[in-house]
Amino acid sequence: MAVNKVFPSAKAALTGLLHDGMTIMSGGFGLCGIPSALIEAVRDSGVKDLTIISNNAGIDDAGLGLLLQTRQVRKMISSYVGENAAFAKQYLAGELEIEFNPQGTLAERIRAGGAGIPAFFTATGAGTQIAEGKVQQEFDGRLYVQERGLRADLSIVHAWKADTEGNLIYRKTARNFNPIMATAGETVVVEVEELLEPGQIDGDHIVTAGIFVNRIVKLDTVDKRIEQRTVRKRA
Repeated sequence: MAVNKVFPSAKAALTGLLHDGMTIMSGGFGLCGIPSALIEAVRDSGVKDLTIISNNAGIDDAGLGLLLQTRQVRKMISSYVGENAAFAKQYLAGELEIEFNPQGTLAERIRAGGAGIPAFFTATGAGTQIAEGKVQQEFDGRLYVQERGLRADLSIVHAWKADTEGNLIYRKTARNFNPIMATAGETVVVEVEELLEPGQIDGDHIVTAGIFVNRIVKLDTVDKRIEQRTVRKRA
């Protein structure tokens, strides 16, 4: 029996999945390839005390910054949060927890979680503050630190194209973090720019197989924000 994975809206796609205190992985890199519609639906749901795993914290009026504005986030597990004033204010006031990760370590923690690997060793951060409280071990004369794999109750991701079975293609920088997060969530909801029928995507082009995807929402419009606009001064 075929399963219908396609939902009419971001709100409908998240129905029954959200609860206070849950952990959510949110894909993308900066503001590129972020699941904006799904983030807004999480905000509108009012769910709170969230742990968010993401490369970044968005900016004050876009991306995950929307959830910080409404104080729905209890903890961030990230590698870069420097573009968000609300984040800085809440963190310095002791109202928000942060678990910083070197960016490669964060990516590997997510990939490991998706692959069923509970922990791994990396030389990155060994012997530094990053390693405090963690297992450290020497291999072949070099010190390594143990890092835990990451999984989430829910992964929200953004893809360029999908078919109705959930096979996904990402576009350029949006391929950062989205594919690995799509393997590391107990439930995976994806928003897509183009929705196709099965067989319309070349199998060699599929990045995430549909077996990982539970729900899909087709976006009517896509607002692609620029995090920092930098231009040359006019002569």
